[in-house]
Amino acid sequence: MKEILVNNIEGIKIGNAQNLEGPTGCTVVICEEGAAAGVDVRGGSPGTRETDLLDPVNLVDKIHAVVLSGGSAFGLDAASGVMQYLEEKNVGFDVSVTKVPIVCSAVLFDLIIGDHRIRPDKAMGYEACKNSETNKISEGNIGAGAGATVGKILGPHNSMKGGLGCYAVQVGELQVGAVIAVNCLGDIIEPSTGKIIAGALNENKKTFADTEEIMISRYSEKKNLFSGNTTIGVVITNGKFTKSEMNKIASMAHNGYGRAMRPAHSIFDGDTIFTMSTGKIDADINVVGLLAARVVEQAVVRAVKNAEGILGYKAYSDMF
Repeated sequence: MKEILVNNIEGIKIGNAQNLEGPTGCTVVICEEGAAAGVDVRGGSPGTRETDLLDPVNLVDKIHAVVLSGGSAFGLDAASGVMQYLEEKNVGFDVSVTKVPIVCSAVLFDLIIGDHRIRPDKAMGYEACKNSETNKISEGNIGAGAGATVGKILGPHNSMKGGLGCYAVQVGELQVGAVIAVNCLGDIIEPSTGKIIAGALNENKKTFADTEEIMISRYSEKKNLFSGNTTIGVVITNGKFTKSEMNKIASMAHNGYGRAMRPAHSIFDGDTIFTMSTGKIDADINVVGLLAARVVEQAVVRAVKNAEGILGYKAYSDMF
């Protein structure tokens, strides 16, 4: 098994656009030929678009893009720009008078950082598509990770900068990769050591408070912790799978969240993973599922390790 760039997966293009005055942004993963797709929404506060289409009982069997966006529910508007871009390229589901691009989306809550009036819109979504033409991979404070933060149990002043992370592997001809925007309530864990590498800070801003231990100690409070959460992402493979199988792979991929974020899937997070398959080679669903969890885990870690401090939020590089 070797590490590759996620944009090395044939048929996939990835683009980012952001406004650092927000800061906020969006990330688009495009498959113009159409990709078999699935989704698994585990968090209790999701913001999504076109997820019902991915139910195996429904008609459409391929999608053309997934958009990850900041801006909370306002950020769903970015998908309209992606639809415009793809329609201009004659990409989509043929309805005789035009082609309707099938664009799925999930959003994260970043309104609390910076200027909440700035959020991803149709123009930003279109810009991300244009930027995908260079197919350049960037991480950290970019795209949907521009305004992402982590470790919010003690409020925004004790949280740290999250970001966008990418990771992919290849085994023989099989390729599996992930693009993840990390914006969780909990802490980020280095899976190889079990140590916290980003998350809620103590008042000295030099040591970690440990979100899970704080939550356990406050078990009776029933506090609304909705201060801006949700980790969203896309797993991409060149394996050949049905829509039903892609939904199962999305479920298995969530193990990566569980390994790298503590806690994951809280009622205050909208944790969501989409899956996209370009259908180039035969592959075992169990192997792709376990590799999906691995690449998600590493993409989460890379998101925080590549983030930079902004607006008073410390980053991994400030702590280590």
